[in-house]
Amino acid sequence: MHVRLALACDPRGSAVDLHTASRDNSRPAKRAAPTVNHMRTFVLRARAAPTDSRALLASVGRDAHTEILAHTLMNAIFVAQSHRDDVVVYLVLESTRDFSRTIRFEAAAMQDIGGFDERTLLAGIARALDVSVGMGKDEIRPVAAGVTVQTSSFERVVQHLASDHQLFVMDRKGAPIGEQSFADAPCFLLTDHIPMPKKSLQGLERLGARKLALGPRMLFASQCVVLIHHALDTAG
Repeated sequence: MHVRLALACDPRGSAVDLHTASRDNSRPAKRAAPTVNHMRTFVLRARAAPTDSRALLASVGRDAHTEILAHTLMNAIFVAQSHRDDVVVYLVLESTRDFSRTIRFEAAAMQDIGGFDERTLLAGIARALDVSVGMGKDEIRPVAAGVTVQTSSFERVVQHLASDHQLFVMDRKGAPIGEQSFADAPCFLLTDHIPMPKKSLQGLERLGARKLALGPRMLFASQCVVLIHHALDTAG
């Protein structure tokens, strides 16, 4: 089944072009413009998320909690009656028989997603998984405008990003976000409900990742995204 990728900011769920959705359908929507010009990258490591599209959709609300993918994507890209152009999201799904699947969403290049509700976003992710069937290791394929899928691991993706991004990993013992200064390309590393393994944390530290605290309590990845956006929007 072909799923039309169309992430539109219409609360009624109708398909609207991402760049022309508006408050009353007669005026162009205003794009969200942060006060500080940071290009923001989010990498969500979903260790329990299946790379089979049917299994992914069947896992919503169950042990794998694949709904986390949709919630994080929605909070990273969308704001009320608009969206953010300055965001790239990587979803890394790791429950697989062959290779991890990394789905990349570049908000500025995306056009049609059909809604920002959980079902529509998960359908778009499932479509990317279907496109990836038969791929070899570290291959990449286009899915739709602004969306690609690749068979690369979390570690490989982060190694690539480390060359030109400022890496941050969420940790309650890290530096408070209000005390942290950010470069032009911060990259925030998140996980689903399964904590980041200690070996992975050590590897991230070797790549220069800094620990960042968003408060004393463990939060969902989708909640972390909102707090990070707020800190960057109000910085300076």
